[in-house]
Amino acid sequence: MALPRTYEDQNCSIARALEIVGDRWTLLVIRSAFEGVRRFDDFQDALGVARNVLTDRLTRLCDEGLLRRVRYQDRPERFEYRLTRKGVELWPAMMTLLLWGDRHYAPDGPPALVLHKGCGGALTTRMTCADCGKALEPTDVDTRPGPGAVTPPD
Repeated sequence: MALPRTYEDQNCSIARALEIVGDRWTLLVIRSAFEGVRRFDDFQDALGVARNVLTDRLTRLCDEGLLRRVRYQDRPERFEYRLTRKGVELWPAMMTLLLWGDRHYAPDGPPALVLHKGCGGALTTRMTCADCGKALEPTDVDTRPGPGAVTPPD
């Protein structure tokens, strides 16, 4: 039995937000968008998600204003998916979830390190640089493999 997608009986902003981003594929699509993935096939390759599921999530994210479709080719017509301002505003929540997961579910260390481009300091839970203290935005950081990264087999 599928879980309901809405929480109409709850007057709660967390419940409202979960209606939009509360399933695993949606958050992983958003994560990939923050990593620079833009095209349908690239999302599918990065996530290993079924085409119909990916189509549903991209459509929903566009309908909700978190992503926008931008045509990059006319014949055949093809689109990219780019984060909107509303989508970018999810970055602190995504990074907080990542850091929480690193603390509690990364026994070999973080799979990815989020580092300040300016000085190389790590991102903190306050969205600042651990080294220089600068408040960080998505464009201020780079991500690279951490000690818990899995190396793909040759």
